[in-house]
Amino acid sequence: MDIREYQDWVSKFYKERNWYAYNPFIRTNFLCEEVGELAQAIRKMEIGRDRPDEPISNQEENLGHIREELGDVLDNLFIIADTYQISLEDIMTSHKEKLEERFKGQ
Repeated sequence: MDIREYQDWVSKFYKERNWYAYNPFIRTNFLCEEVGELAQAIRKMEIGRDRPDEPISNQEENLGHIREELGDVLDNLFIIADTYQISLEDIMTSHKEKLEERFKGQ
């Protein structure tokens, strides 16, 4: 599946569940929440959690959790971009051009 296909799928999936109704400000807060969950998953993988109330998980489980949280982060990014009718391809192209220009000659 390419990135445009996925962005279209996310839009349709979230709209069907009426989750698309949240304004961009609220959606950005959801994004922050998911980034926090991703940070927690990476922390668990890299340095552990040291909490007796949490079961110890293996590397495969930790990677699965990181993958899941990255998906949640991506979905929120896709929805925000779609809200403003910005394609992810356009974002990637313009960001690449910006970085190449900024670091030209280095």
